[in-house]
Amino acid sequence: MPEVNSQHAVRPGDKMLRLQIPLVLPGVDREDDGCIARFTERVSGQTGVSGAHLDGGNLCLHYNPNLVPLEKLERIARDEGAQITARFKHESLVVKGMDCASCAASIEHAVKRLPGVLSVTVNYAVEKLKVEYDSTLINRDAIAIEVKKLGYRIPGAGAATVPKPTPHDAHAGHDHANCGHESHVHEGHDHASGASEEDSHAEHEHGEVDPNASWFRRNPELVRSLAAGALLAIGFFGEQFFGLLPGVALGFYGCAYALGGYDLARHTVPTVLRGRFDVEFLMLLGAIGAGCLGNWAEGAFLLFLFSFGHALEGFALDSARSAIGALGKLTPKVARIKQNGAEIEVPVEQIQIGQIAVVRPGDRLPVDGKIIAGRSAIDQSPITGESVPVEKEVGDIVFAGTINGDGALEVEVTKLASDSTISRVLEMVEEAQSQKAPSQTFTDKFEKIFVPCVLGVTFLAATMPPLLGWMEWRPALFRAISTVVAASPCALALATPSAVLAAIARAAQNGVLIKGGVHLENLGSLQAIAFDKTGTLTRGKPEVADILPVGEISSEELLAIAAAVETRSSHPLAQAVVRRATEMKLSLPASGDLQTLKGRGAQAEVGGQLIRIGNAKMMEEAQIALPETLIARLQILSESGKPTMIVARGPQIIGAVALADQIRAESKAALAKLREIGVSTLVMLTGDNARVAALVAPQAGVTEFRGDLLPEDKVAAIQALLKQHGQVAMVGDGVNDAPALANATVGIAMGAGGTDVALETADVALMADDLSKLPFAVALSRQAKFIIRQNLWISLGVIAILVPSTLFGFARLGIAVVFHEGSTLVVVANALRLLRFRLR
Repeated sequence: MPEVNSQHAVRPGDKMLRLQIPLVLPGVDREDDGCIARFTERVSGQTGVSGAHLDGGNLCLHYNPNLVPLEKLERIARDEGAQITARFKHESLVVKGMDCASCAASIEHAVKRLPGVLSVTVNYAVEKLKVEYDSTLINRDAIAIEVKKLGYRIPGAGAATVPKPTPHDAHAGHDHANCGHESHVHEGHDHASGASEEDSHAEHEHGEVDPNASWFRRNPELVRSLAAGALLAIGFFGEQFFGLLPGVALGFYGCAYALGGYDLARHTVPTVLRGRFDVEFLMLLGAIGAGCLGNWAEGAFLLFLFSFGHALEGFALDSARSAIGALGKLTPKVARIKQNGAEIEVPVEQIQIGQIAVVRPGDRLPVDGKIIAGRSAIDQSPITGESVPVEKEVGDIVFAGTINGDGALEVEVTKLASDSTISRVLEMVEEAQSQKAPSQTFTDKFEKIFVPCVLGVTFLAATMPPLLGWMEWRPALFRAISTVVAASPCALALATPSAVLAAIARAAQNGVLIKGGVHLENLGSLQAIAFDKTGTLTRGKPEVADILPVGEISSEELLAIAAAVETRSSHPLAQAVVRRATEMKLSLPASGDLQTLKGRGAQAEVGGQLIRIGNAKMMEEAQIALPETLIARLQILSESGKPTMIVARGPQIIGAVALADQIRAESKAALAKLREIGVSTLVMLTGDNARVAALVAPQAGVTEFRGDLLPEDKVAAIQALLKQHGQVAMVGDGVNDAPALANATVGIAMGAGGTDVALETADVALMADDLSKLPFAVALSRQAKFIIRQNLWISLGVIAILVPSTLFGFARLGIAVVFHEGSTLVVVANALRLLRFRLR
């Protein structure tokens, strides 16, 4: 992470301006992005600014208000942010044509060397390249050209030339440099849309193919591989059994070489010319070496199996990619909008906030918004994973991509299509898949050391035995070539990313957003989870728990009178009373104007009599005595943590209503399931008093509880749990519990489907307000971690067996190829089992 505490020497009397990163630096979504350091450095140099630093995802500016007014500082921040984001671009580009994990490393190696490129990461599993670059030195199309030279393609990129700024341009004022360059970039894209003949050929060869095209055109790599296998079979069996002349058989082998090695050579040769030697180079070297030694059949067999294995591998990974792609296809492309009294269809990208969308029965919702007319049951499973449709009515929030039931709706648009919940979930899932898990980092380091070691060992194996007189040159070279093939760690490279891709896709299908491989692995290692009480283990809003009538009045009449008074109040306790009366379909008497008595309660006239609702102090001031029987019952309710509202009609007490924040129906079952799958410590952290916490704890099913906690106390509790257990998760609402979430190993937000802050702050987000999704997420993560370990053992085990076997002549090249490609397919197939994971 870059240093961002630039000149952070705050002086007495300074004030602080806190700014959200996306507002100042649009497109910057990581705290370790270099643009943050550039911004803090520039702003800290302004007159009156004593320091700038990063704090909890926000940019904090400390300033002297006597030297720089707040309005000016805000303008400076916006201007500096605009100049930085105009110059330093962040792009996420689709890369087509990668056929193994080492391809991603080769592209990274080549793109990093381009002038102006600041950082680059390529994710093979999701076919994405993320790059940050200085737009005064290079542009998007120049990066695409470099990728194309390696044999890959970025769809939609034209053949624009690399800008060649003069020294003056490179160091001139930002406004001048950026305005000129922005014009150049747009010209490049316009030119690309013209589709030159060369680009059209590339589109045909490596781009997306018409799904209605023939099977042969849709699967060119598999076709080339099968053709290579057929030619190999004709040459081998013809020579062995049907008297085919060796020269003719050699021709068939040569054609098999060409077809089987086409994709391999197309990527490997440019990579080698740029000074990088990867796994694919080892395979190509093995095939060339076999041919040079006259073992054409075995070399062709190597290329056939390698190309065939990678074609099948691509099909397998497409299954996982399709699981995410299917989410992206849920939102309709057009929407029906009310405009000037008529309904018209417009593309969803053109819909503006505040417009009214009309959703017919059975249609998918095209936008995020609020219902202003109509009522229906909405299938929210694409967003939240809920299996049962949810009843929605006027005032409720709905999400794009969900399915309307049998009622027509009018929805006021509250978010643009690009900002909808499902769009942001898709973006975060892609971002999660591009982040490397700890085990993947290990394999990357292993490969960097392993490949050069293999080349060194095989060189010694090829040269030392003949030089020492132990073996002839030909068999020594052939053994070395077989060892090169056996040692190629293709399966190892895919062991982790294939499992992470499948697990994150499966979680997203079930309404759980896991924001990266590191969080996936951490979630699968947990032995302790801490829970906030209010809004997590409980519903987070008070409900009527007890109705206590006094005298001859019935419970229904008491509740109706209380609700009549409280209909005009916005207090949460008052709304709970009204909500219960509505659920019971009670007829409420008319009430007069509401008078609120701060700290005591409220009163209003109902049926010509004054109704008071409040606490004991209110009744004492009104000189209304409480019956002894009611006092005893109120004492019991108070000890159980239930707030009460005493109701008086005129000078007489007619009863009381007790309220409570009810335990979620699914809480106890969810926590029991967590203990069943191995999470032994479940801790409730709450700001409520210890007496209330002690009553709630057994109902929720936690193993420990801690009450009377301020926000900083919750952080201290998390830190204590970390010392005790090593790793701990914190489950909260993503807003009030942000400090505790940030300090935990894994922060888990509840109900993130409707909460922007929860989506941003948590490492794992439960999109529905449903705690029962947590055991599924933990169990899935544990299974993913188990499969990753299996894959690592399979891939390392095959290498450990094959390398000495080929080195000492126990296994020939053909055996090495079969086990090498077989292990790769086994690893991918094993990972894809996660797409069918279900919690038992």
